[in-house]
Formats: sequence, structure tokens, C-alpha cells
Amino acid sequence: MRILHTSDWHLGQHFMGKTRQAEHQAFCRWLIEQVREREVDAVLVAGDVFDTGAPPSYAREQYNQFIVELRDAGASLVVLGGNHDSVAMLGESRTLLAQLDTRVVPAVGVNPDEQLLVLKRRSGEPGAILCAIPFIRPRDVLQSQAGQSAADKQLSLQQAIQDHYQQLFALAEQRRTELGGGLPIVATGHLTTVGASASESVREIYVGALEAFPTSAFPAADYIALGHIHRPQKVGGLDHIRYCGSPIPLSFDEARQQKEVLLVELDSIGLHKVEALAVPRFQPLYSLRGSLTELPALFAEVARDGSPEQPVWVEVQISTDDYLNDLQARLAALCDGLPVEVLRIRRERGAALAGLQREARETLDELNPQEVFDKRLDSEELEQELRQRLQGLHREVLAELQEGQA
Repeated sequence: MRILHTSDWHLGQHFMGKTRQAEHQAFCRWLIEQVREREVDAVLVAGDVFDTGAPPSYAREQYNQFIVELRDAGASLVVLGGNHDSVAMLGESRTLLAQLDTRVVPAVGVNPDEQLLVLKRRSGEPGAILCAIPFIRPRDVLQSQAGQSAADKQLSLQQAIQDHYQQLFALAEQRRTELGGGLPIVATGHLTTVGASASESVREIYVGALEAFPTSAFPAADYIALGHIHRPQKVGGLDHIRYCGSPIPLSFDEARQQKEVLLVELDSIGLHKVEALAVPRFQPLYSLRGSLTELPALFAEVARDGSPEQPVWVEVQISTDDYLNDLQARLAALCDGLPVEVLRIRRERGAALAGLQREARETLDELNPQEVFDKRLDSEELEQELRQRLQGLHREVLAELQEGQA
């Protein structure tokens, strides 16, 4: 059984005012090629197929077109809801898409059997059993109780999520027996695990007060396909618990990452092999750091990857304490004639001047709520204990708002 583990596509994302439509289109074409060449049986999207709950029409069209082309390529598709996805929007077409060998699990439902899927090989024979677990919202698995402390809420929620995994895994073992045994069991998840390394584009999700799910709480599945963290990585050094990461860089601090999808091969014994397939870079993206005297050489170097039709997108971090009110114009002059476009400017300033000038192109759209709150705390002289308490309370408020909007 060959499964392509992907996640965090974020179709419809706008990046510093730029659309990612062309990159996503190129990625979808590349992924279909991999499915054909490697005879993949099933493709998993472990959450956040869209960037927002109301994606633009072209993003929905890309999604639908990929489903049609994947079916023609001979593979089935499983789409799990993520924290960015709208449960209602993903679920509205699930019955129709089931006719195209696509199964959508937008949220944790009342009936656990809806999350238990049998993945078939190209021959039509059962190849694996999937515990298809999407992003879990607190109301999905837990009833709030009055008088609980933040620590109590975290422990209760962690236990509830663990119980959900174990319940579904037990059903998978039962189904495996019914099918004659010999089938590997795969589980999914869209969450943060203990020790996972994130990037600035990852919107922090706190399931209630739960910040990270311990690795030991996962069931004994042969492979666990995770989403939400955009940096590809093993969890706890384990080969069978992995984040595949996002297929394109979603922030400048991901610019140097080699993006990948994971080709997972399983047999009757269990996990056979996991192969990382490097995703080509479809849009040149760089984060440059230096003074105004150093930047011309840096611009010239990265310009080699660009063209007039596809300029390089650049973030510039100016390492100077001098305030320059014409900085944007100066950078534009340095890029004149080069296929380079500066999308964001950061000023690295001394501690005394840190609050004088915000980033030249920073807007609220580029910050998540937690970052806005943290920036406000930075302007106050607070004891560390009080700061941490305020951050904890703010996370709980955000979690309740996320639950209410789902």
C-alpha cells in the first residue's frame, strides 16, 4: 500500500498582498505526476487544505480540479479538516465527492465509524485501515465543567483527545479482524505535538488550554500522519510519527526549508518505508539581512533566480540603528532593473528604539491575535509570572472564540 502524506496546502492564501495561485497550480500538477509515476494508491491531506473558512472561488476550483485529475490518475483522496478550514464548507460537498473516490472528514462527528475508513489499493483490494482524525475542537470531545483551573482543563482535554484516539484505534483493530487481518493501521491528526518545531506562518492553535499533545498518548498505529506544523519533521525521533510540512513556503522564515511530501509504504507486517519526495520551488523566496551597503550584492545574488515574468520575492531585514524615513524608496532604487520585489521590510533596532517604528509594511492581516497581544505586553513592564498568566487567559479566550466560529 502506497500513501502520499501531505498537509497544509492553504489554497487561496494571500502572501503580503500576493496570490499563491500559480504556485498551488504547479504543485497540484507535480503531485499528480508523482501519483502516476509511483503508482500511489491514496493521497492524504492532513488538514488545512484551504487557508480560510471562506476561500476564493479560484481556490475551490483548484481543489475540485485536483480531485478530478487524481481520480483519473488512479488514486483515492482523503481530506481532513484543519483549524483553518470551515467545517460547513468542507462538508457541503462530501457526498458528491465520495462518487469521485474522495472522502472528506471535516470534523469529529457523533459516530466514530464515520472516521474509520478502509483504504484500497489500485487493484480494489483493502490495503490499510485509516483512523481519519481531523482537527479536534473542545466541544467535539469534552463538556466544560465549572470551577476547573487552567491546568485541570488541559489535563481533561488531553485525556479526552487520547480517549478518542484509543476508541477509534480499537474500532480499527476490530475492523481489521473482520477483514481477515494483515492490514496496517494508519492514524491522522491536525495538532501540535510536544517538541514540534513550528514557523511564523503557523497560527498557534490551543485546543481549549491544550498547547501540545504528548507523543506517548498516540495509539500504536503503524503510521501517524500529522498536519498543522509546516516544517517537515519526525516527532520524538520516531520514523512512524511525522509531519510532512506544507508544500510551499507560507512565510519568509520557511524560505530556506526544503519542502516535501512523504511517500509511505506499508504491508501486512506494518510500516515498510517512508520516502521524502522533495517538492520543487515554484516561486523564488528569500529573507535577506544586512546594511544598506551590503544589500546591493545580496540583491544581485538572489536576482539570478528571478526573471521579469517571475521576480524574486524578498524580505529585507535592515541591520542598522539609524532611522531612515525614505528607506522604502532607497530599497526600490537598489532593486531597479533587477527581477527582485521587496514584499516586507524589517528594522533590526536597539532595545531603546524598538518601539519607535513598526515594520514598514506590517499590517494586522500579517499578525495573528496572539502576536498582537504579545506585542502589547511588550510595551508594559510586567513580572514574568503575570505575563505568563495573562498569556494563558488570552489563549483560553481565543480557544473559546475559535470554538464559537467553527
